[in-house]
Amino acid sequence: KYKVKQYIMFAGISTVLFAAVVIIPFIYGLYLTFTSWDGISKDKQFVGFANYIATFKDIAYWQALGRTVIYSVISVVLVNVVAFFLAYLLTSGIKGQNFFRAGFFIPNLIGGIVLGYIWQTLLNGLLSKWGQPLLALSAKNGFIGMLILLCWQQIGYMMIIYIAGIQNIPGELIEAAQIDGANKGQLLKNVIIPMVMPSITICTFLTLTNSFKLFDQNLALTNGEPSNMSEMLALNIYNTFYGRTGWEGVGQAKAVIFFILVGAIAMIQNRLTRSKEVQQ
Repeated sequence: KYKVKQYIMFAGISTVLFAAVVIIPFIYGLYLTFTSWDGISKDKQFVGFANYIATFKDIAYWQALGRTVIYSVISVVLVNVVAFFLAYLLTSGIKGQNFFRAGFFIPNLIGGIVLGYIWQTLLNGLLSKWGQPLLALSAKNGFIGMLILLCWQQIGYMMIIYIAGIQNIPGELIEAAQIDGANKGQLLKNVIIPMVMPSITICTFLTLTNSFKLFDQNLALTNGEPSNMSEMLALNIYNTFYGRTGWEGVGQAKAVIFFILVGAIAMIQNRLTRSKEVQQ
């Protein structure tokens, strides 16, 4: 009884709020996937798995999924490689490293919508010199633009996590490796990277889920143009729910499938990277 009282006192309000904001809406949303609903009226006709069948038949959904997978793989590699390199460089004792840390982190503080419009202006201004605006030429420009945007926004944040991981490595371990004659390359490969695997697990998880959930940057930078060729999965779900009359239930079904997909991928990634962590 004492533990129950403690839980209610310290976590009760948080649990109620979490249930009200996350659990209950998710369950209600799951129910809506089995109905035909226009998003406004109280009339919700039960249609069984019709919305899920319509989702699997929607070619645009699978095209958006394919683009999202490719985008996520590239962004995960780019963000983590560059972030780790910067963290390694900014823990080596170079002059002004604290200034550079702050400078690389600042872009993460800018909201996605604002960031999207800023980069749309920058990229359009740059490409206009060659007569190639961001959206009018091809989807490739929009895809590359979103990669640049995400890397610019997230590299600094992941860098801070890697810096914390590198600074957490016992100094005597590095000294022992140096005494044994390990050069910088061997030290990085055999000591630093294995000891930083917990940080790699966290950063890979965050980058992967953020890449799959990309929405506001996609909306602001390209809005799926031209002809939805730069439309990612989250934006496709949004456009289905709000842009196609009578498809609200299908949009909700897409969101549930999206949740399951991202959750499964994140769990697999987390399990794979955790298995390589060094027990200290």
